[in-house]
Amino acid sequence: MSWLISTLIIGISVAFATTFDDNLYLTAFFGKVNRSFRPKHIVLGEFLGFTVLVCASLPGFFGGMLIPSTWIGLLGLLPIAIGISNFISREQEEETVQAVSVDLTPTKSGRQKKSLFATIRDPQTYRVSAVTIANGGNNIGIYVPLFASSNLPSLGVILCVCYFTVGTWCLLSYNLTRNPLMTPVLTRYGRKIFPFVLIYLGLSILIKSETYRLLPSLAMLGN
Repeated sequence: MSWLISTLIIGISVAFATTFDDNLYLTAFFGKVNRSFRPKHIVLGEFLGFTVLVCASLPGFFGGMLIPSTWIGLLGLLPIAIGISNFISREQEEETVQAVSVDLTPTKSGRQKKSLFATIRDPQTYRVSAVTIANGGNNIGIYVPLFASSNLPSLGVILCVCYFTVGTWCLLSYNLTRNPLMTPVLTRYGRKIFPFVLIYLGLSILIKSETYRLLPSLAMLGN
């Protein structure tokens, strides 16, 4: 049982270190929930994005070190692009939200229930997944050597702990936006700061991954 305890400690440490900052954008996403963008899009998008990161890191379980960290950092461009897009369309979105808020009590047929498969295919879900992948892209450098040094039982325990932690962050972020004291603040300012949160997130990924070192190579390719 000693291997299980030590593996659990490693799993908790890695999960906390690599997913703690997910609260930043998850809270922002939950603050933007409306009739077309539901909490299930956020939760499924978060889990799908994290699963992509796990799959990208699994070659490390077989001893592979495939993706240089500087190239992984290019994923930081995704939240920047999404943030700029949200900033540009913010005024139009606010008008839409106002129109929706007036019509929040229609007949039950006004909101169509989607199946799980339909929700997974929804572009709203992929938007969250893109941010999750970009935010956790630099964590592949942590997961790959960790997976490479693990046997199959240890890998299973670590992944279970990581997925449980992701679900915990989703629950905490959702409850934070439902706090009676926080709701008015998030409603008033959440949509305004959301684009800047994503842009900051993308820039931090680019800087942490030292992706700026690729600029000379990209400039040569451009010429």
